[in-house]
Amino acid sequence: MQAAPPALGQPFSLYLDLTRFAAAVVVVLAHISYFGVIPEGAWGLLPHMGREAVMVFFVLSGYVIASSTAQRRPSARAYAAARLSRVYSVALPILLLALAAAAAVRSFTDVVPPNAYVLDKLYVYLPLHLLFLGGHWTLAETPPYMLPYWSLGYEAWYYLLFGLACYLRGRRRILMLALALSFMGYKLWLLLPVWLAGAWLCRSYRAPWLGVHAARIGWLASVLLFGAWVGLHLEEQLRALGNAIWPYAALPLGSADRYLGDWLLCLIVLANFACARDAGFTALLRVARPVRNLASHTFTLYLSHALVIGLWQLFYPGRSTAGGILVLLAAIAATAIVLGAVTEGRRPAWRACFERLLAPRGVAADRSAA
Repeated sequence: MQAAPPALGQPFSLYLDLTRFAAAVVVVLAHISYFGVIPEGAWGLLPHMGREAVMVFFVLSGYVIASSTAQRRPSARAYAAARLSRVYSVALPILLLALAAAAAVRSFTDVVPPNAYVLDKLYVYLPLHLLFLGGHWTLAETPPYMLPYWSLGYEAWYYLLFGLACYLRGRRRILMLALALSFMGYKLWLLLPVWLAGAWLCRSYRAPWLGVHAARIGWLASVLLFGAWVGLHLEEQLRALGNAIWPYAALPLGSADRYLGDWLLCLIVLANFACARDAGFTALLRVARPVRNLASHTFTLYLSHALVIGLWQLFYPGRSTAGGILVLLAAIAATAIVLGAVTEGRRPAWRACFERLLAPRGVAADRSAA
């Protein structure tokens, strides 16, 4: 077996946690602008960085999953239980809450919630969203009030691919990977390199690539490159080019229509992570507890904020004053904290549940009896 890469050092682990939380905040601010709560451009370039933040999530996810599997060497069942509990501990409660909110809005107001047709065929759309199929092939489906849910349709299936590649061998692995890729469709293929890049960065690391000073200079250079990327609107130009050269008119790109920009941005994020890993950011150790606490609510914040914004616009239309925005941000934060107690905060219980479900029948029966 190939030697495992070194475990995540605590400063770099904290850096990734801080990056994860910052990316979630950027997505929230981007959607406040996207949904028209504030006039477009009111916050400068910041609201236009939502896509960039999601690509950071993808690279970070690939890195962390590769690191955790290499260090802990979990069994296939343990890996599946960990990934399922990570996703469903947050996605399932917030999905049900969003559907209930959309049903209440439609029943008690004159407003038609976004994607309200989902409510009329829950027997179709609930399984579709629980299996994260909304972006497969030509589908482009998201639940009501859950616009960020689209990215789970990519990431959850990347977890599956990684698990198949790690735990199967020989022809069985080739067959199952081919079947999974065929089922996923072209949009997920286009962004798969971004996720795999994070896994590659982890697995290729055996010893520091750079000295501390060179790593810090490289880290700063990557930040400046990212600033140039946003400031020069390169993503818009590459998006137009990607659509122009896409040869299949009958296959809409949908949420993958920025694939060229995503690939290039991925290289910047890889450089940033590679340099941060060797830069020795030990100052983060002083704020370890608050960083960990913030990161522990990131997934809940990411999935729940669009619901809060949607309901805010319903009950408080036109509240785009500074005070109104502050109240909205406070409501988003409070919602993430409250929901976090029953989502990410209860992940061990979710994991234990999935471990029982995935255990061999005899073992599961013995545990139940015990």
